[in-house]
Amino acid sequence: MRIVIAIDGSEAALRAVRHAIKLAGDMKEPPELHLLYADEPLMRSVALSLGLEGAARYHAENGDASMRKARAMLKRAKTNYEEHLSVGDPAATILKFAKSNRCDLIVMGSHGRSALKNLLLGSVTAKVICNCTVPLTVVR
Repeated sequence: MRIVIAIDGSEAALRAVRHAIKLAGDMKEPPELHLLYADEPLMRSVALSLGLEGAARYHAENGDASMRKARAMLKRAKTNYEEHLSVGDPAATILKFAKSNRCDLIVMGSHGRSALKNLLLGSVTAKVICNCTVPLTVVR
């Protein structure tokens, strides 16, 4: 079984990691876990001013900071996983990753905003729910 855990460094994402660790521990065969951080692209003007190396370093630092606690939790649980950093719209990136890697499950956290706030602010989780073709577990 392949499980992708979508993270953004938030407490909601860490709850999703905890859930995935428990789920993995309950399985007869250990699943293939993929920790995915999708960083929003930089505005064109910012990317141009940073240059290719600067933009790559920016995204790498964001990914490292967002994965740090999740990485520590998975290591403490002695759970094998692979890390992935992508740049792009987070919802689209999560969906594309799950499809291209033939994942059996997506696990992600929800910040628990109201429907009105999601409508006004947008929600990565809501976008994934609306477009997902594989099972999805949303952890609150």
